[in-house]
Amino acid sequence: MFIVHVFVRAFEDHIENFKTATMENAQNSVKEPGIARFDVIQELEDPAKFILVEVYRTKEDAAKHKETDHYKKWRDTVAPMMAEPRSSIKYANIFPDENGWS
Repeated sequence: MFIVHVFVRAFEDHIENFKTATMENAQNSVKEPGIARFDVIQELEDPAKFILVEVYRTKEDAAKHKETDHYKKWRDTVAPMMAEPRSSIKYANIFPDENGWS
């Protein structure tokens, strides 16, 4: 598994629009065969901060995701809503094993 945590801070006046665009992307992303999970979480103390938890079956599936129309639409739509450039950290899973992500 190839896991990516994407960190985003939206402008406060764009929080709801960011959530709407991100939910549309997430709902389409989970339909991709190479994606095991695609979670969108929002920080409680600072609602402008989000983490996208993306679990891909392979590193190549992450690259394929970036070629989809829904990802490109999301990327272009939310770019002006971000208070700073998004960042990410890549991980490998320890538990559950590969079969636990089905």
